[in-house]
Amino acid sequence: MSILSLSDWLETPQGQYLLQWEQAKFDVMVADIFGYNAVQIGLPECEFLHGNRMPYRFRCAAFGDVAVVANADALPFASTSLDLVLLPHVLEFSRNPHQVLREVERVLVPEGSVVISGFNPLSLWGLRRLLARRGGTFPWRGQYLSVRRTKDWLALLGFETQSGSFGCYAPAVTTAKWLERWRFMDKAGDRWWPYFGGTYMLQGIKRVQGMRLITPNWRDRRATAKRLSPVAQRRRQVPGGVQKTK
Repeated sequence: MSILSLSDWLETPQGQYLLQWEQAKFDVMVADIFGYNAVQIGLPECEFLHGNRMPYRFRCAAFGDVAVVANADALPFASTSLDLVLLPHVLEFSRNPHQVLREVERVLVPEGSVVISGFNPLSLWGLRRLLARRGGTFPWRGQYLSVRRTKDWLALLGFETQSGSFGCYAPAVTTAKWLERWRFMDKAGDRWWPYFGGTYMLQGIKRVQGMRLITPNWRDRRATAKRLSPVAQRRRQVPGGVQKTK
């Protein structure tokens, strides 16, 4: 099989192994993210927004059967118009990943979320990429970004990282038979070396400085009501039988 793109690689046993883990994680991570508009950028043959309940969910890519055809570094969406953006393995294969994140920050509403999946350079899969060097096919030719670097880039754009996870601890073997034999490493990896999975997923929330939620000022209302409420006067007896108020 000739592997000319990441989509072609996802049809291999290696790709199916990764896709199975990422689909399950995307379903969990997007399930409780609410809003109106959600977009998945890249990998149009995958439906990673399946677990989300927003009324308008669509896919965007440079080609394929998608609702919007566009490049990830020049999104044709209005500023602050989207509540959720998914980036499945977009950054490591982009010529300008910084610009991709800047575009995501622009189109997200305040408190909107971005969910990123990427290949982990600090893993057996990252080692496989080093061995392949530039002459490798997909997915080894990508520029893998560590979780730490991705978090730093998000922080510079005002994002707060909320959650993340690692998966696919098996070596980058090519056959389904050998992948199945190494499956035990997935359970062991989560326990003993959780930061060295072949892939990771990370969620960031766009924070806007100076913005705060406006809620009813119940404390001031209670204080005003207390000042206006009638207070029972206390009376005390004084010599001579005259009552004096206090």
